[in-house]
Amino acid sequence: MFTGSFVALITPMFEDGQIDYPSLKKLVDFHIENGTHGLVSVGTTGESATLPFDEHIEVVRRTVEYAAGKIPVIAGTGANSTAEAIFLSQQIATTGVAGFLSVVPYYNKPQQKGMIAHFEAIADATDLPVILYNVPSRTVADMLPETVAELAKHPKIVGLKDATGDIARLKETQPLVPDDFVLLSGDDDSSCEFLVNGGHGVISVTANLAPKEMADICNAAFAKDFSLAKQINEKIAGLHTSLFIEPNPVLPKWALYKMGYTNSAFLRLPLVESELESQNTLEQVMRSSGVLS
Repeated sequence: MFTGSFVALITPMFEDGQIDYPSLKKLVDFHIENGTHGLVSVGTTGESATLPFDEHIEVVRRTVEYAAGKIPVIAGTGANSTAEAIFLSQQIATTGVAGFLSVVPYYNKPQQKGMIAHFEAIADATDLPVILYNVPSRTVADMLPETVAELAKHPKIVGLKDATGDIARLKETQPLVPDDFVLLSGDDDSSCEFLVNGGHGVISVTANLAPKEMADICNAAFAKDFSLAKQINEKIAGLHTSLFIEPNPVLPKWALYKMGYTNSAFLRLPLVESELESQNTLEQVMRSSGVLS
């Protein structure tokens, strides 16, 4: 259920900051039509840090409704407060989501034992599976492979989104976890190599713009056609880097507005609209990648 290309979906908004649900439906349809294997709703790319609980829950609920069972939806429910992460997970558990994505607590800098206690408490709180999310560039704290191995013993902790971009970390983790423990790349730039080295999929920012290409890379890798996977990846490799010239999701939101899928590129403060120079750079890459004509 959790293999392949999962898009780290943006949360579209109108210029007044309200959630743009018509555009959200348009985006969900876009992904279903282009072969995306699953959706991640209100992860960090979905601006989870600035959505209050009621909006967070409603965006997930609508995403599940729009997906209509055609592809699974994973809900971002991570927090640096264990109690908040549990509350969100319990509130969202009844929406029809397939599972949860839960990030390493940020700012607190928990010890490895603290991470184990945090994620086990979240996993114990509902009947749904949990995917761990390690992104030390954002959280500062780094969940080590030995910690992942310990958490993988929990029956409801089923996978890891690894955004370190370090293939050596993947190879270090693989022998420590069960074969059915899902290892997903959280770094688009190294995701193809991650798949070639035995990864099970990707939770992708690039897939917001290039869903078919990201799905095709995964499908080719699963078929052991690594040459084809690398060929497709080369076509869109510029997106992997140019989308992160400014903090995510500043440029993905602008790009989807430029492509006509949303009504604005509005972001909740403290993020603001991208610089014109960044937009021009990304637009050139979008045209050369074929996602913008």
